[in-house]
Amino acid sequence: MKTTTLALAAGLILLYSTSHSDSPGVQGHNPAYTAEGHLIFPTDYREWVFLTAGLDMSYSDGMQMPHHMLDNVFVNPAAYKSFLATGTWPDGTMLVKENRRADTEGSINKSGQFQSTEIMGIEIHVKDVGHFQDQWAFFAFGDALEPAAMIPKAASCYSCHAAHAAVDRTFVQFYPTLLPIATAKGTLSEGYKHDESSRATKAAPPSHGAG
Repeated sequence: MKTTTLALAAGLILLYSTSHSDSPGVQGHNPAYTAEGHLIFPTDYREWVFLTAGLDMSYSDGMQMPHHMLDNVFVNPAAYKSFLATGTWPDGTMLVKENRRADTEGSINKSGQFQSTEIMGIEIHVKDVGHFQDQWAFFAFGDALEPAAMIPKAASCYSCHAAHAAVDRTFVQFYPTLLPIATAKGTLSEGYKHDESSRATKAAPPSHGAG
């Protein structure tokens, strides 16, 4: 009887573990990799939490683009809920930036720009303490969305995020619903605070002495 009970319990544990496994792109949304260490694309990312959209954003002066582009940022739901509670990102965070061509002519549109069906590229920023020495890594996906190798650490995206990210290597300063949370939780980085202080100083009108 005791042996039968133990076997039944083991079977239930196995069933629970299988039904709650983190398959690539579904359920738990944890990062999944190939045997070579390439990140598997999360196909259901558009069911995740939408954070923000940007138009023709550039972090370099004088950058010229041949066309307008809009980007959309999504994050896996578990990471979003954790951020709401703590003001920072947990292990397993995946931020997807979907870049779409912006069009001006279409249907009844008379002015402004809208997002087209043409995807110009997709990038994913992953926090995985067990996989990456610096916890965070970037991946870029092509049209086929095949598993992608990590962007080399020498790429400028790493140093830029390390120096200017508002929270834990991520540009929360551009996520309007999360920036107030990070501010209230006291998790804003010193680099971001310095950038904001410098920007405010440059924007302030010059003072004039009396007389």
